[in-house]
Amino acid sequence: MKRKLTYFVLAILTLAACNNKKETENTMQISAPKDIKKTGYSEVNGLQMYYEIYGQGKPFVLIHGGGSTIQSNFEKVIPLFAKNRQVIAVELQAHGRTSDRNADLSFEQDADDVATLLKNLLIDKADFLGFSNGGTTTLQIAIRHPELVNKLILGSTLAKRNGVPEWFWGFMENARLENMPEQLKEAYMKATPDSNGLQVMHDRDAKRMINFKDIEDGQLESIKAPTLIIIGDKDVITPEHALELHRQIANAELAIIPGGHGQYIGEITTLTPDFKESDLVVPMIEKFLDKKND
Repeated sequence: MKRKLTYFVLAILTLAACNNKKETENTMQISAPKDIKKTGYSEVNGLQMYYEIYGQGKPFVLIHGGGSTIQSNFEKVIPLFAKNRQVIAVELQAHGRTSDRNADLSFEQDADDVATLLKNLLIDKADFLGFSNGGTTTLQIAIRHPELVNKLILGSTLAKRNGVPEWFWGFMENARLENMPEQLKEAYMKATPDSNGLQVMHDRDAKRMINFKDIEDGQLESIKAPTLIIIGDKDVITPEHALELHRQIANAELAIIPGGHGQYIGEITTLTPDFKESDLVVPMIEKFLDKKND
């Protein structure tokens, strides 16, 4: 069970893509929801960064986890959020359809890339939902670009090495592409049919996780934006870590939801035949976003 959980989380936390994609407007390799408003690429710090925009209203930025695409993390929740908001879903360096800059990945660089993309899209301020590695990137956005942030939702987010069981790091050293869940491999290949990119994707993000360093307490305590922290009760992120984040971020709320890593947003590897839309935490997130700041 421990081994199975580890490789599941490795796939979520530790995969990125190395792949050169040509800039192409409104071109997708996989089926897009019918209500999609726009897809595109933007020149971002040496990347051709891919994004999708849905709906209208207040900007709400979705940032995926490691080894994932927009669809593999957020396909179930995007149509629900887009009923009331302008949803901007991005793919980070070397993930999905976004190109690679031939440099190691970092959460700080990911945060700067998202900030540049929003500037290019003429968005001055937004709410953010980051899942897994995307949650760590979202923390860095709040630390490095606080002027962009209205509210934060941190889903299964790691800020300290002690936020996962100790055995996790031992298994990290032995991460292998063959142990990546087939659903994530298929999602990547549908977005960007490049088997070499799939391999490099794994190796790049695995390296980032092996070298993961704690975010300093002072940086976490500097976050002033209202924040909702969510984990599953069977998550690899420990309840103790989520509680400590809740204590360090001054204006934070904490929710522990039944289920595994990302099950509360319908992440692709967690879907079961009895999946129901009512299993998702969208109403809770919308209530948090709609609440007036104190």
